[in-house]
Amino acid sequence: MKVFVSSDTASLALGSRRIAALLAEEASRRGLALDIVSTGSRGLFWLEPLVEVETGEGRVAYGPLEPDDVAGLFEAGFQEGKEHPLRLGQLEDQPYLARQTRRTFARCGIVDPLSLADYQAHGGYSGLERALLLEPLAIVDEVKLSGMRGRGGAGFPTGIKWNTVLHAEADQKYIVCNADEGDSGTFADRMLMEGDPFALIEGMTIAGLAVGATKGFIYIRSEYPHAYRTMTEAIRVATEAGCLGSSVLGSGRAFTLEARLGAGAYICGEETSLLESLEGKRGMVRAKPPLPAVHGLFGRPTVVNNVLSLATVPWILTHGGQAYADFGMGRSRGTLPVQLAGNVKRGGLIELAFGTTLREVIEDFGGGTATGRPIKAVQVGGPLGAYFPASMLDLPLDYEALAAEKGLLGHGGIVVFDDSVDLSRQARFAFEFCAAESCGKCTPCRVGAVRGVEVMDRIIAGIEPEKNFTVLEDLCTLMTDASLCAMGGLTPVPVMSALTHFPEDFDTVPRTPAAAE
Repeated sequence: MKVFVSSDTASLALGSRRIAALLAEEASRRGLALDIVSTGSRGLFWLEPLVEVETGEGRVAYGPLEPDDVAGLFEAGFQEGKEHPLRLGQLEDQPYLARQTRRTFARCGIVDPLSLADYQAHGGYSGLERALLLEPLAIVDEVKLSGMRGRGGAGFPTGIKWNTVLHAEADQKYIVCNADEGDSGTFADRMLMEGDPFALIEGMTIAGLAVGATKGFIYIRSEYPHAYRTMTEAIRVATEAGCLGSSVLGSGRAFTLEARLGAGAYICGEETSLLESLEGKRGMVRAKPPLPAVHGLFGRPTVVNNVLSLATVPWILTHGGQAYADFGMGRSRGTLPVQLAGNVKRGGLIELAFGTTLREVIEDFGGGTATGRPIKAVQVGGPLGAYFPASMLDLPLDYEALAAEKGLLGHGGIVVFDDSVDLSRQARFAFEFCAAESCGKCTPCRVGAVRGVEVMDRIIAGIEPEKNFTVLEDLCTLMTDASLCAMGGLTPVPVMSALTHFPEDFDTVPRTPAAAE
């Protein structure tokens, strides 16, 4: 009997390891042979911990489970997929999954993350096999045709970046994966690395073939120890199998890969700070130009892409760039892995074509707030993203549509707040976060964030509000226009969006007792 249990970090936090141990103990006590397979998560976190059992009709899921439920599963005959109060049936039939368009996350939660045979049985390495038959420029053109833009937040066309590195002259080029996923409410990179690491390895290998790079690095945030261990082991397995090394799949073309662990700096999510850290220096932003595509890691041309961008490349090479471009809207092509978190009933990962609205994600998938109170605000794009009111939930998830409303899509994180939130406090937090995480290189960010906290404290206290609102707006303009990178340049986005859409939360001018009555 084969049973699948998620070993994703979120699943472990919810008790999946304990459930797996109890399943093994109960099976042993009953004299049953049980093969427990660790997988990644499907991203339906409100149902974790859950188990799936292999039956003649496919995998049947049960969850969310408590330790006391295990014995009852065996009594009900779950090993044959029989009825039980926690029986979910086949997860693919669950509306949360059935309505998705999974491309990047097609295998996550299904395969054994460290089984190369399992990966290949589910279509793995077909993209690399095709890439090995193409000239480098043809690979780049396929990625261009897909219309894929960087999923790390900037949204720069991936194919154009690759084309720049391809045509740069150098004795050494690099592929660097930015896995320093630090935005609040985001977890897609971690899920992918823990649940389908070979997809990232394959994507980086294809990128190396495309631009002439023979060496790659995966820079993983220090808070992701499970992802780091999984990626390190997957690299070892791929190398031993000949999928990495001096002759990739016997082609005579070399590509090697290393995983590196960061040291807890949010700023290293910015590509040039990441490169400084990889070189053994303090993670501080570089001035641009020169761009990393021309003068990157160790001064060599470097492709720096996000986990999701690189892990999507195998699908594009397998099915063709046009097949990917057929999804989406406007200049936002393909699919977007949305991460839904905060005050929401059904948080998790949702992969959909660009153009889906915030309302569809939050209400249809998320089920509204966990508290049952009305939605007041939604922050899209991480801690530097805008706060949108409930009246704007029909906004489509599209780079240009959000930019037109002075917001950003970022890494696809969506955090929901109910009507108990105070947006003046959230605006203060934006400055506080920037002050703590700034690399300190430029004055507008380093000093501006600290001054921002002070100004917000005076506004919240009702001290000379009109004068301080003027100072706040001037400070936001300065940080936007003069900061060296997006850390300081985008900090005003959540501040000004909170002030624009929720002015009532900033109305803290002390009133007389008579006025209060």
